[in-house]
Amino acid sequence: MMSRQLRSMLLLLLVFTPLASMAAGKPKVHVISFGKVMAVKLFLGPDEEHTAPLKVRALYVDTKLKEFVTGEAHEVTDRLFVVRRAYRLNDNLPTDESKAPNWIWQRGGWLMVDRLTARVSQVSLVEFDPFYSHASWFRDYVAYCGVSDNGEKLSAVVMQLGRKKPVLKKELGTASQGGMPDSECEAPGWEKRPTRVTFLPKHAEKQAFSIFGHAWDAAPGSEEE
Repeated sequence: MMSRQLRSMLLLLLVFTPLASMAAGKPKVHVISFGKVMAVKLFLGPDEEHTAPLKVRALYVDTKLKEFVTGEAHEVTDRLFVVRRAYRLNDNLPTDESKAPNWIWQRGGWLMVDRLTARVSQVSLVEFDPFYSHASWFRDYVAYCGVSDNGEKLSAVVMQLGRKKPVLKKELGTASQGGMPDSECEAPGWEKRPTRVTFLPKHAEKQAFSIFGHAWDAAPGSEEE
């Protein structure tokens, strides 16, 4: 006959096995959090003789440091948000005597964070310049003044998350290549119902465009008329 102790062990096994299976099948809940704001310096100009204040904070996933970010996050959906990346760059020359890294802060592109999967990915933005482009988000759209690869042309750009090609890309004029960040354009202004965006280049006339799904048209009252 089966001993009392063995029967007890089998009973416990029958109780805990389904519970263990349920726990194994349950998706892990991730915790996305930000650290304290740190005030750092952004070096400006060809000789980097000037500085501007930059506020950065750490982005943690399940208490692990994933990235540094700057500025406010934009909530795209109840699951996704975007936030601008900041990073440290080693400024040492090969001939420098000190082997310890000399870190300087830089502004980067935009990151998309998925709260459900805890995935942090870079958002691909056509002609987005980390120094000059001032992005403005609305829903899953982002508008900014893009700078061509050779640094000569300035364009009005609207991108939509999940799409590789711009919803809008229209030349605005010549890029000034000034020494200050965000010096090409003010932050574009959004309106809704109907959805439209106005670009405010600092050295050219403003232009407004209506956005229809994946298409665009010159908005009434814009210079495009």
